[in-house]
Amino acid sequence: MELRRLSISKPCSFLIKRPLSCVPRPQPPPPPSNHRLLDRVSSILSNSSFKYPQCRSLISLLSPHDFDSMFYSLATSPSSNLNPKTALRFFHFASRAFNFQFTLRSYCLLVRLLLLSNLNFPARLLLIRLIDGNVPALYALPPTNRHVEIAMAMSEFSTASERAAVLQALDILVHLYCTQFKDSGFCSAIDAFEFFSNKAMFPSLKTCHFLLNSLVKADQLDKSYRLFELLSRGLSPDVYLFTTAIQAFCKGGKVDDAIGLFSRMESLGIAPNVVTYNNVIHGLCKSRRLEEAFRFKDKMVENNVNPSLTTYGALLNGLIKLDKFEDANCVLKEMYSKGFVPNQVIYNILIDGYCKTGSLSVALNLWDDMLSNGATPNSVTINPLLQGLCKSNHFEHAEQVLDKMLSSGSSVDHVVCFSVIHSLCKNSRFDSALKITIEMLSRNFRPSDNLITTLVVGLCKDGKHSEATRLWFRLWEKGFAANTMTSNALIHGVCESCNMQEVAKLLKEMAERGLVLDRISCNTLIFDWCKEGKVEEAFKLKDWMGKKGILPDTYTYNLLMHGLCRLGKVEDAVKLLEECRKHGLADVYTYGVMIDGYCKANRTKEGEHLYIELVTKKLQLNFIVYNTLIRAYCTNANMIGALGLCCDMTKKGIQPTCTTYSSLIHGMCNIGHVEDAKDLLDQMRMEGNMEEATKLICEMERKGIVPDAVTYNALTNGFCKDRKVEEAFEVCDQVFSEGLTLDEITYTTLVSGLHQATTCANEE
Repeated sequence: MELRRLSISKPCSFLIKRPLSCVPRPQPPPPPSNHRLLDRVSSILSNSSFKYPQCRSLISLLSPHDFDSMFYSLATSPSSNLNPKTALRFFHFASRAFNFQFTLRSYCLLVRLLLLSNLNFPARLLLIRLIDGNVPALYALPPTNRHVEIAMAMSEFSTASERAAVLQALDILVHLYCTQFKDSGFCSAIDAFEFFSNKAMFPSLKTCHFLLNSLVKADQLDKSYRLFELLSRGLSPDVYLFTTAIQAFCKGGKVDDAIGLFSRMESLGIAPNVVTYNNVIHGLCKSRRLEEAFRFKDKMVENNVNPSLTTYGALLNGLIKLDKFEDANCVLKEMYSKGFVPNQVIYNILIDGYCKTGSLSVALNLWDDMLSNGATPNSVTINPLLQGLCKSNHFEHAEQVLDKMLSSGSSVDHVVCFSVIHSLCKNSRFDSALKITIEMLSRNFRPSDNLITTLVVGLCKDGKHSEATRLWFRLWEKGFAANTMTSNALIHGVCESCNMQEVAKLLKEMAERGLVLDRISCNTLIFDWCKEGKVEEAFKLKDWMGKKGILPDTYTYNLLMHGLCRLGKVEDAVKLLEECRKHGLADVYTYGVMIDGYCKANRTKEGEHLYIELVTKKLQLNFIVYNTLIRAYCTNANMIGALGLCCDMTKKGIQPTCTTYSSLIHGMCNIGHVEDAKDLLDQMRMEGNMEEATKLICEMERKGIVPDAVTYNALTNGFCKDRKVEEAFEVCDQVFSEGLTLDEITYTTLVSGLHQATTCANEE
């Protein structure tokens, strides 16, 4: 379509904030006086072949401004016969071989020459190099104003014969600024556009459409408003320019301005098309002005413009966002009656709306309908669906939806997928979580470190250590190496399930792939070496830590001391305690480990000394220290000492544990002093003799302490010793009711009790 020229009443100077009048406009130089030199330039540039020797001798005789004067004279002459390809080679040769700096106008003359000869591609490349400064040109303005200087230089060639080439150059400049130089390109494009418009020169209608549409797509809405105003002053906009401008106003929330432009369009006799109506309807729906939107829809029908699928989509979106689902269903029925089938956008609108209201069954039906109608779901479809399903604990449906998307190779939002993985882990569905994680890794999406660690911990707790290990190596293979926290979680899990020889083999493979042990991983390994009784290996690891600059902490010393005490190497543990004290790392748990070691080695007195040392140092005691000594006292039949510690424990606000009660009951029953046990139990708010020791169980349960098998065995043993076998069996019944399992000790005690009762009965 040809542009209809209108008179320009006033230039739009507001588009360029800096005044262009401050830049001196270069005037055409006077005709060159050296005719012989001019003839040589003309001869070289008019030749179809490039003569290197002649060019080399000529360049030494020229200055940039001398050449500019001659080139301008030759290029603008009506009888010019310059060869554009030869001229381009001359510019290239002179700038590369001699670093010759041509003036900017000389380069623009070359662009003009190339365009007049339909050599658009080299002209485009030359303009790109001029814009980014990759040619040794003489510029008058700083780089920030280079686009203005180029526009000024190009605008000098404004004769009727030159005008077509100049406007073609403007087309290329606008396209380049919008596509190749996006950072500052839009501003540069508008500045160049305004500069030429002030000279009543406009690019092609296609370029006008392109520029305005590019601005709207890039959300450069203020620039689009200014550009449309500029266009309106010099051109008569067509339906496409009006429609794009209306879209810009609606996108920016300026719906009233858009409606005003719509009215102006109609007053000029330009009939709006379906896209124009859709833009206004979408803007009104977005602004929650649904009644006006429906009036525009009626208006388009009156004007014989048929609503499109986009029209119905905009109306549905507006209705559903206002929770008007009944009205939305009416629009949907009308849409079906017009022969339209919902597309991806409309399904997404409906599914999102129903998910937000919690109508997941309806959303799932829409999902199935979408698949059966051949519409392709995308991330926008499944994001609300997955979030809603996970939130309502419908994990199987969430897995099915996600599995369909992943198996079809469709793109999915990795953030939502990771959210699903997190929900699955939270609900102990580790197999499903692992499956999705592997799929996401295959798509080069890496879950967060916390999520990977959660999954590894869950797999290990679920007994799937090999799967957790394979995941660690899979991460390394994909270049997403697990962090230290994840590696430590895996080491801890594997140590709990495998012997240390297998763990050592695995660690070697992990180390070959970059695993770096830290204090936590070392302590985990020390714990398991000690658990297997291989304390020497644990000490080797401690020595290795020192060489690597990893200092042992309190936990390291506690583990090693506990390992030594378990092997009966109490003296070695004492030496380690001194080393721990020397480094200021001993805490109440350290003393507790050593007290336990002394007590198990029948060196209770030395354990008491450490206890007194703890009290003297006013360290805050814990139930572990008390239980250790109470158990030792009970084992040695020192029930008064044991009960004294229990009372002291209670006074200090430390709640007796199941171990505390078990030790006391066991101690009382072992000495056979049932009456004394009754008095001691009275101090713990119990009444009666051994029969009423069961009330101790109730007291423990009331306080939230679940008795263990040791407690029940002690009670059973006490009743049997007191020849009260029936009561012993009642205790066993209670064991079953609590879900505990009778062990060998229980059965042995009951058999012994029955035997004693039978023997006594026979004797009587």
